[in-house]
Amino acid sequence: MKEPTILDFVKALLTPWRGRPPAIPPFEEPLTPSSVSSLDETTVEVPPQASSAPEPAPTTTRPVLQPVSHEPFRIPWLSLSAVGLALLAQRMLEPPREGSPLVAVGIYALALIALVVAIWKHEWRAPALENETPPAPLSLKVRSRAVMLAAGLMPFAFLALGGNRFTPLNLILWLGCLAATLAAFLLPTQSAGGYRDWLNRLRQSYWTVTISRWTVVLALTTLVVVFYRFYRLDSVLGEMFSDHAEKLLDVADVLQGQTSIFFPRNTGREALQMYLTALIAVVAGTGLSFMSLKIGTALAGLVALPFIYLLGKEIGGKWVGLVAFFLAGVAYWPNVISRVGLRFPLYPMAVAPALFFLIRGLRHGRRNDFIWAGLAVGIGLHGYSPTRLLPVVMGLAVGLYLLHRHSQGRRWATVWAFGALAFTALVVFLPLLRYMMEQPEMFAFRALTRLSAVERPYPAPVWQIFLSNLWKALIMFFYDNGTIWVHSIPGRPALDLFTAAFYFLGLVIITLRYVQERHWVDIFLLLSVPMLMMPSILSLAFPEENPSLNRTGGAIVPVFIIAAIGLVSFWQTLKKHLYPRWGQAISGLVGVGLLVAVGYQNFNLVFREFDRQFMASAWNTSQIGHVIRAFADSIGTPDTAYVVPYPYWVDTRLVGINAGYPLKDYALWPEDFEKTLDQPDPKLFILKPEDQAALAKLRALYPTGFLYYYDSHREGKDFLIFFVPPQTP
Repeated sequence: MKEPTILDFVKALLTPWRGRPPAIPPFEEPLTPSSVSSLDETTVEVPPQASSAPEPAPTTTRPVLQPVSHEPFRIPWLSLSAVGLALLAQRMLEPPREGSPLVAVGIYALALIALVVAIWKHEWRAPALENETPPAPLSLKVRSRAVMLAAGLMPFAFLALGGNRFTPLNLILWLGCLAATLAAFLLPTQSAGGYRDWLNRLRQSYWTVTISRWTVVLALTTLVVVFYRFYRLDSVLGEMFSDHAEKLLDVADVLQGQTSIFFPRNTGREALQMYLTALIAVVAGTGLSFMSLKIGTALAGLVALPFIYLLGKEIGGKWVGLVAFFLAGVAYWPNVISRVGLRFPLYPMAVAPALFFLIRGLRHGRRNDFIWAGLAVGIGLHGYSPTRLLPVVMGLAVGLYLLHRHSQGRRWATVWAFGALAFTALVVFLPLLRYMMEQPEMFAFRALTRLSAVERPYPAPVWQIFLSNLWKALIMFFYDNGTIWVHSIPGRPALDLFTAAFYFLGLVIITLRYVQERHWVDIFLLLSVPMLMMPSILSLAFPEENPSLNRTGGAIVPVFIIAAIGLVSFWQTLKKHLYPRWGQAISGLVGVGLLVAVGYQNFNLVFREFDRQFMASAWNTSQIGHVIRAFADSIGTPDTAYVVPYPYWVDTRLVGINAGYPLKDYALWPEDFEKTLDQPDPKLFILKPEDQAALAKLRALYPTGFLYYYDSHREGKDFLIFFVPPQTP
């Protein structure tokens, strides 16, 4: 029979309906002359001859002391070609795009072929999954008294949580039910009783601190990531838009004692951000301000990153974890959605720990990890509505695990552990469950307006919209991340040039590894990306809103881990094939150079390009607010300044927030101008230059008024100031 070639394998991948592709040789080192020369360190067994003589006792040999042999210097041309072609293809998709995107697709196809051939010929060092703990039986024992206490408290907590209000009584019942649930399911660990050891160490006169090189590398990476996430937080984003006014009004309700479970203002919002912002407003002293919102969401975005590191380390080792941590930490996509000041980063903040604990629990048979995953899911459901899809993704992970050989002997125990996870998440979700039962229309309104024809009819057949949305979402990493300017750069890829190229290579590596090894983690990584993007893909009634960086935010977790797998495996390939004296240095320089290039491009995307286009599109309510504040602090009062509304102009509530009066709406319509005649104090009217009718009416009412033109230094953002001196009796 003719032996299959690499071309046959590629054809089979491109035509899956014809059957499975031919088997790929294992990812192992080829036998080289150097490895053959090292055989003198071992004993070669020869099959015994048929003889009646007794078999001699086995002998041992001592290894020959000689220098360790290495592969000769060899440039990995196929691997370099795969990376170079991927970078070239992605460069053609970077704005401004030159040439047809089909050319870039063709070059990406060549990169795919080069990578497949490199792996086939054992040139590319495809990483193996980190070793799993041998399957251990999951304990099914629970603390029966704690279970009965949790079951007894749950119905009382559910009933007490009615009326969409947190009260001292229902909080005690709800948190008591949660504490009983954790006590029922969590198993004691070795570290649980080690607090005495820590106390003894604290009492010692001298402390010993050991700092490894890895700790230093991790600390320096963390400093870089923190810099990217908090640098110029006060000015990027530099302006609010209407959603921020709605959020701050909800936070004001909390500070005034209105402890809602669900906030129905502006089509409904979960409560986590409101309480987090209220806490920051008080503790940080930032009050009801844009800065309070941004500090909270920047911290939420930061919380996801350690779990991305841990999940990457769990799957691919510490270098994959570190590179994923860096890529996600400096990237434009997660950085921008964390700076907007809205609930967007709460989605990846829930996904990252939930997937980490679940995957670790499945791979190592650790029941406590299932409980922590359930806790993460439950908390996430109080954050951002796309997180409602996370339980489905968790179920997908467990289902794939059960369908693969790795679950043999543990299937029923895994189902039981997943049930404990679901019960824990349900207990945390209980307040929202109560609200959902009371107000199902409001709870699901925003999702239904996108998924169904409640607000407007479907613009095309549903299946066509879904397939179109799916395609646009899958290519957003390479081509177009959507047109929503408030949290993205319209028309550019969601990933930078280098991360996108290595994400593509990582996808190929994981796909090939799954074809060979059939490991459930690989197929889950691949499927989790579109699944976590479903909140955007399922915008069927408003397909123009897809893709969007906010509703796809959960995919940040697997996307950057896959990109890290591609980059780290390339680095390891260089290290393997280059001469040992220079391999470490050259591969290290290449790796650092790639990360520096990633950091540079993302810095430019966030702090220059995005900032510039956002400020060009956002209305300058901060400048209007500063003018009103200066007027109120000098010759006027906060109550004698007004903003005349005009279609598609500033949100007058934001003017009050920027002026330092967050609960004041400065709108005054022209038909109400006469109501100001009774005010003897100086008056200030802010108008849009196009509103000549309102200006004429003010001139007629106040002939002694003065008109000033405010130059905002932003195109199309200037405004008029009409000042009325104090009236003398």
